Amino acid sequence: MKKKVLVTMTNGPTRESFFPADVRAYLEERFDVTYNETGKGYSSEQLHDMLPQYDAVMTGWGSAYYDERALAGVERMKLIVHTGGTVGNLCGDYAYDNGVKVITGNLLYAESVAEGALSYILMAQRRIPDYVWRMNNGGFKADDDNWEELFGKTVGVVGLGTIAKFLIPMLKMFRCNILLYSHYDPDPVFMRENGVTRVELDELFEKSDVITVHSALNTENRGLIGKEQFEKIKDGALFVNTARGAVLDEAALIAEAEKQRFRVVLDVYTEEPPKADSPLRTLPNVYCMPHMAGPTFDRRPKITKALIDEMVRYFDGAEHLTLEITREMAKRMTKM
Repeated sequence: MKKKVLVTMTNGPTRESFFPADVRAYLEERFDVTYNETGKGYSSEQLHDMLPQYDAVMTGWGSAYYDERALAGVERMKLIVHTGGTVGNLCGDYAYDNGVKVITGNLLYAESVAEGALSYILMAQRRIPDYVWRMNNGGFKADDDNWEELFGKTVGVVGLGTIAKFLIPMLKMFRCNILLYSHYDPDPVFMRENGVTRVELDELFEKSDVITVHSALNTENRGLIGKEQFEKIKDGALFVNTARGAVLDEAALIAEAEKQRFRVVLDVYTEEPPKADSPLRTLPNVYCMPHMAGPTFDRRPKITKALIDEMVRYFDGAEHLTLEITREMAKRMTKM
């Protein structure tokens, strides 16, 4: 008899992108599936009434929180499958205390975001948006133009989460000197194999040609980067943030970026979208992207299929789940 799975994501374009027809067929071959066709998300109280009849639940962005209101007394359902990455605003200690396992697309998201961050770095080093604009407006390059390579640059990586662990080996291809700032003691084997040097935050900002931010947004990291750090960035350097806007003091960034000493690529903002009159949108040394470093659109169904395979392994009794988010991992994740 097939295990019963509740897909809580509301019907619409986002769900369709994660569950296109072929992925739905793949899921339905393996499980007895119920989809949320109400047009709105379930509340924690609604989930509490529904979950006892299911073996697993598949969730998405904007899900209700799986706390006591949703899980109290629920004995059968012990698997949350999240098509998003972080579980910071999905579940916490109550779920883990009650024996619930959590698997997410975090690993696959992280690889895609790392690719996005590398793309942004290369885009900015080569000034690609500037030349696209110039060509579209009848211009060409000039003899005194300046564009740069990534090869051999000192790259400062802020935060050693899953994304950074994908990005750092990518940077090795460019023979970069990699500096790392991390709250947590990094794996010495990873550091040695990838030629990474651990430094304090201020030293990273002083010495790096490129700075890329990958810290989770939590109590410890909120406002981690401020006026003092931005003032230490070298003239001509590049600052990239694909983490979360509130990891840094945005007003302090704007104040220093207005001096046009260094270049900036932002994928995330304190307020999303940023206000139409935000200086970030018009400063010539700032490239703004609309929170799309990852996952790429074509990765979404791949994430769902990988999660389905992981569910199969779970119900087959697998001891190790590749996409599992443990309690300790969850504590370090972004709480948006």
